[in-house]
Amino acid sequence: MSSESAGGSGSLRVIRRRAPEGARHPVPSAPDDQRVAVVIPAKDEAERIAATVRAVRAIPHVDLVLVVDDGSEDDTQHLARGAGAVVVRHSHNRGKASAMETGAAVVAMRDAETGPARLLLFVDADLGATAVNAAPLVPPVLHGKADMSIATLPKQAGAGGRGIVTGLARRSIHAATGWAPAQPLSGQRCLTRAAFDAATPLARGWGVETGMTIDVLLQGFAVVEVPCDLRHRASGSDLKGQLHRAAQYRDVAMAVAARRFRHYKQKVSRDDPGEVPGPSGQAGQAEPPQF
Repeated sequence: MSSESAGGSGSLRVIRRRAPEGARHPVPSAPDDQRVAVVIPAKDEAERIAATVRAVRAIPHVDLVLVVDDGSEDDTQHLARGAGAVVVRHSHNRGKASAMETGAAVVAMRDAETGPARLLLFVDADLGATAVNAAPLVPPVLHGKADMSIATLPKQAGAGGRGIVTGLARRSIHAATGWAPAQPLSGQRCLTRAAFDAATPLARGWGVETGMTIDVLLQGFAVVEVPCDLRHRASGSDLKGQLHRAAQYRDVAMAVAARRFRHYKQKVSRDDPGEVPGPSGQAGQAEPPQF
């Protein structure tokens, strides 16, 4: 599978997978009054959520900050609301993907009341004051250079990973789409409503970013990585950090396997809704996908 440059600004390289005829999605340029909704999934983030909310409110075009409290046991929801966010709450922890879907659904309801669909800017709750530096993610989508922008972050202090999960995600995305992102696990993303809908239902758990990138590219949308000076709480090399990375690896592998199986079923259905001819004309097994 191959990819191509779809244009960009400055040094940014926008990637669009070569999609089948009719699957391409031209990237429309948004009007100057285009609004942006920030969606922040949060679980027990009382220490940083207020600073994160205040920071993203300063990003140009943002008119809605929505915090999805995913079953927190601390004061996250009250601190977020006090900092100016709209807060919705899950009664129990349902995971990041579910929080993202809840947030996007609430934004869609507000869009229906007030006009055209907002761009969706997803940021992590632990970015604190640096969250304002997610602002560069908006212009490529706003001005029609890409359907989704993904932040690349500088090296994080205290990070204890060895790149194993990142490598799995990068190889999997490349095998599926022809593109090898620098930071495939980055959760800081701005995208159009159409691009988000193309990725739903989202992959569960920590596989959400990998699944989203594969789904968006395979459906002909354009993606760009954008350097952003963001700082978050990195997982260390202690037991807790190792368990976190093990869960990440599991979820990324599951997200990729689900997409591989879906691709396989679609191929079988296209080839023959019944039996699949073998190499000599007899019934046989369909070739597996290349990712």
